[in-house]
Amino acid sequence: MTDTVLVTGAFGLVGSATVRRLLDDGRRVVATDLDVPANRRAAAGLPPSTEVRWADLTDPTAVDALLSAVSPAAIIHLAAIIPPMCYARPALARRVNVHATDLLLNAAKALSAPPRFVQASSVAAYGARNPHHVTHVLTAETPLWPADNYGAHKAEAEQLVGNSGLDFVILRLGGVLTAEPRFDVDPDTLYFEASLPVDGRIQTVDVRDAARAFAAASTAPAVGETLLIGGDHSHRLLQGDIAQAVAAAMGLAGAIPPGRKGNPDSDDDWFATDWMETKRSQQVLDFQRVSWPQLLAETADRMGWRRLPARLAAPVVRMLLRRSSPYYRHPGRYADPWGVIRAKWNDPRPEGSQT
Repeated sequence: MTDTVLVTGAFGLVGSATVRRLLDDGRRVVATDLDVPANRRAAAGLPPSTEVRWADLTDPTAVDALLSAVSPAAIIHLAAIIPPMCYARPALARRVNVHATDLLLNAAKALSAPPRFVQASSVAAYGARNPHHVTHVLTAETPLWPADNYGAHKAEAEQLVGNSGLDFVILRLGGVLTAEPRFDVDPDTLYFEASLPVDGRIQTVDVRDAARAFAAASTAPAVGETLLIGGDHSHRLLQGDIAQAVAAAMGLAGAIPPGRKGNPDSDDDWFATDWMETKRSQQVLDFQRVSWPQLLAETADRMGWRRLPARLAAPVVRMLLRRSSPYYRHPGRYADPWGVIRAKWNDPRPEGSQT
C-alpha cells in the first residue's frame, strides 16, 4: 500500500491547510477539486510537490477513475457546500454533501486495498442549541437533531461512512478561523453571519489546527471514532465575540454593529453551534496549538501597517454593515436566523420536515 493521501475539497480554507500539513509531514498528497478559476488560483499557491487531479465528485465515472488512478492509503473528504450557499442551492448541496460521499465510499470499497476514510462533519448535525436551556457541552454521544439541511446532510453522510465497512474516522468541526486577514468575504456570508444570535455559544479552531487534526486522523489509532474538533478552552466564545475581536485585531475596532441576542424562551430560534468536549480528540490527534489570543495577535501582526487606514475607515464600515444587516429597521427584539435564511434564500429545514 502506498502512503498517498487523497484530499477532496483541497482548495478551500481547510483543504489547502490540510494539504500543506500533510506535505510538511512528508506524505504524498493528491489534491482534488472542481476545475474552476478560483481553484486554479489556489492550486498555484500550493507547494510544487502537490499532485492535482481535477474531478467532479458528483460524477460516478470521474470518481471511479480518480480512485483507480490514485489508489490512496487514506481519503480526507472535505468537499462540501456549506452555509449559506447550501440554503441558496439545496439540490446541489445534497448532491455534493451526500451523493458524492456515497460515490467516494463505493469507489473506495472497490479498491484492492481499501483506504481509511476521514470524513469532515460538523457540529451543525446536533441542531439548534439554546444556551439558556442546554448548558452541557457537546460530546460525540450527544444525540443528533439537525435543524437545517446542512446539518441533515452531514448526519446522513456520517451514517453512510459508518455503514461502509471501511476503516473510518469522523471529525465534527466547530467554527474554523484563519489568522490571515481576509478582505474577500462575500456579502451573503456577512449577511448570514449577522443574522445569528450574538449570545449563541460557539467553539472555534484555527485552520492550521484543524489541518493537524485531519492529517493525524489519517493514521491515528482512532478507527471507528467520532471526534470533535475545536480549539482549546480559550476558543469557547459567544458568536458576537468573534467578529468584534477579529475586526479590532485588524484595526477596525468598533466597526461591527451590535447584533441581536437569541430568544431565551425558544429552543428553535438558535443556530447550530455550541461548546464541545475535545479531551479525547486532543488525546488521540494532538492538534491544538493556536489559542484564541494567539490567533488575534497573529491577525494584528499580519495586518501590519494596514491597521492605520483600517482604523480610519472603521466608522464608514460600521455604517455600511449596519445598513446591510438583516435586522436593519426590522421589527422585533430577538434574532431570527431561520426566518432570515427563509426570506433571503430558501426554507433551511431538512428535506422531509418542510410543511
